[in-house]
Parts: sequence; structure tokens; C-alpha cells
Amino acid sequence: MTSTSPTPAVTLDSSGGRALFAQVDALRAAGPAVRVRLPGDITAWAVTRGDVAKVLLTHDDVSKDARKSWPSHTPGSIPWLYPWVDVVSMFTSDGTDHQRLRRLVDRAFTPARIEAMRPAIHAIVTGLLDRLETLAAGPVDLRANFSYPIPTEVICDLFGVPADQRPEMLRVIDSVLTTDVTPQQAEAIKRDLDQAMQALIDTKRSHPGEDMTSLLLAAHEEDGDRLSHTELISTLILMIGAGSETAVALINAAVRELLAHPDQLTTVLADPARWSDVIDEALRLHPPIMYMPLRYATADIDLGDSVVIRQGDAIIIGFGAHGRDPEIHQNPEAFRIDRDDKQHLAFGYGIHYCLGARLAKLEAEEALPALFERFPQLTLTGDVTNLEPQRSFIGTDVTALPVALHPTP
Repeated sequence: MTSTSPTPAVTLDSSGGRALFAQVDALRAAGPAVRVRLPGDITAWAVTRGDVAKVLLTHDDVSKDARKSWPSHTPGSIPWLYPWVDVVSMFTSDGTDHQRLRRLVDRAFTPARIEAMRPAIHAIVTGLLDRLETLAAGPVDLRANFSYPIPTEVICDLFGVPADQRPEMLRVIDSVLTTDVTPQQAEAIKRDLDQAMQALIDTKRSHPGEDMTSLLLAAHEEDGDRLSHTELISTLILMIGAGSETAVALINAAVRELLAHPDQLTTVLADPARWSDVIDEALRLHPPIMYMPLRYATADIDLGDSVVIRQGDAIIIGFGAHGRDPEIHQNPEAFRIDRDDKQHLAFGYGIHYCLGARLAKLEAEEALPALFERFPQLTLTGDVTNLEPQRSFIGTDVTALPVALHPTP
């Protein structure tokens, strides 16, 4: 893909952690949009200023549909893009196609239905805490044993993933976020994704239930024009993937910050209504998703400062950059639950706002108070600034969260 700008593209950092946030700061300072290079030698415009991101996320000349709006791309030619660009779901569609595909799943995510899931989430949290007590004698990876199982179990229950299929399903869903893979590894991930979703569909075809996969399969079999086989596979990839990663990172971030700020932990424990402040501040400061590939200009877009995104150019929005933008937040790198303005784009903006946002918050609402009530002496066992990050420019989570539980008798 070509651009009229003579400035060489900056390689987007896939090492994660502090390096990723530092690069975001540099890109923000460099202009309203900066040309970056993604794996597969893709050039895109990175947008890391909060005000510009909001403009483009609701712009009439910005599309999510690569099939119609990214002429330089051949679907399947760059394997790592498959789950982000080449799938055919509401995530990669515009207009009436987006509305049609979103309607098929949005009934499962109404406020009333999400709230009705609270008892089941509470039971999952309680069971995990009971298990943690049996491990409390030594250091424990809280991510592996608590924050990760909560949303993954919830989403697998919602979509009816059988117990024997869950390990492979979650392994391949997790692998999608790693952006420093080789083309061969990316091709294997694409193959394994399709196989995992097809295995689930085959199971539900022979043993349907009241789960979302069975409902989507019924819609496909009743009317293939309403939901094609490709759209069915793509929707499962989207919903099972998006339904887990955000909440895992959110719980991990909130735990880290509360342990690093015991005064704020004391405040929220004394006033449980403040947990919503903790959650929003954690989402602002530690956005689970930094960049979300991709969007495309359907006409020239002049952003000022001599930056023009040309028709057909790819755009990658820095959703996670918004919450740390110093033009929006004072002292943006400080964790403060008393902050008046905690606005963020952790769940997107505009018509593609995440359907599962309320579910992710509900999972954190159940997990965090219960964790600190059960283990009031919880402490980190390592340096919070030196935790291993996901190797990704998409996800921002850590790979492990070592803690000492010190349960009370």
C-alpha cells in the first residue's frame, strides 16, 4: 500500500508493556496520525490522540470492511490478519451487514440478561476462591488461578463449549493476541481457530442446547442468507475471543493498582459503591486493548498538520492511548479512583462499541470485592513494574501475576 507522505513508517512495537506505552506517547507527540509498519509489511496510519480517535471512529469515510474498502489487500495473503480483518462478522462489517450480524447476538447481552448472569458468576468466583485457599501456602499465579478462569468459564458456558474442547479453544483464542509470530505460526493459528470453531459447531449440530452457539447454528440452518457458514465461524471467533481477554486484563490491572495504593484499597473496602470507580480507573490506565486492527479510509481525510489519510489507506486506532492522553487527563499515568474524569475507549466508541462491556464490568464487580474479602493480606511477590507483558501491540495484559494470599483463619 502506498501513501503520499514521504515520512518512513515506524515499526509498531510488539514487545508489549512499558515499551508499547512509550511508543504510543512518541506517536501521539509526532502528529494526529503517523505511518506505522505492521507485520507482513503492512503500512497503516496509527492514531493515538484521543480527540482524533473519536472523530475517526464515527467518521462517515472510515470503514471496517476490508473486502470493500481496502483494495490493496488480498484476503488470506497475510495470515496474522485473519481473525482481525479476513473474518466476516459484525466486527468487520458496515451498515446493514453490521446491523444484521449484531442483531443475532445482541439479545444475549441486554442489561437484564447480563444482570441475570450475576449468580452464576458469583458461583464461579466463589469456587475459584475456595480452590485458592488450598494453594495458599506458597506463591500463586493469580492470573492463571483466578482472573483468567472467571471470564473464560463464563463465555464458554454462554456459548456451550464442551469441557473437553475448552483447553484447545482457549489456547488458540489466546494465541491470536500475539503479534510477533512468524507467518508459519500465524497460518497454524488460523487453521486451529477454524478447526476449534468447526468442532464446536459439529457438537452443537448433533447435541443442540440453550446456548448461543446452538442459537446461531439454528439461524444459519434456517436461513443461510441471514447467517452464512463463514459468518457463523467468524462470529464465534469474535464473541468467544472478545468475551474473555478484556475482563482478564481488567481484573489483573485492578489488583495490581490496589495493592500498589493501599490507601485507595482501604477507601473502596470501606465503601463498596466505589468499586465502579476502581474498574473505570483501571480501564483508563491499563486498557486491555491498545490497538485494534483495522479500519480503512473510503475517501481522503484531512486531519490537519499536513496529515492526509488517502482513500484506501489502512488505519489502526489506539483505543488504549485515549485514557493516557495528557490533553484529556491531568497526570494521566497516576492511578486515582477519585479522578473526576475517567473516560476511556477500552470498549470502543460508536456503532462498534463492545457488546460485552457490561459483562466484563460485572465479572470484575464480582471478582474484586470477593478476592480482597477472602484474602485481606494479599500481596504481590514480585516487582509490579517488571511483570512479563503479552508480546503484542494489541493486548496489554501480563502473562502472570504472582501473589502471596496469606488467608485469614
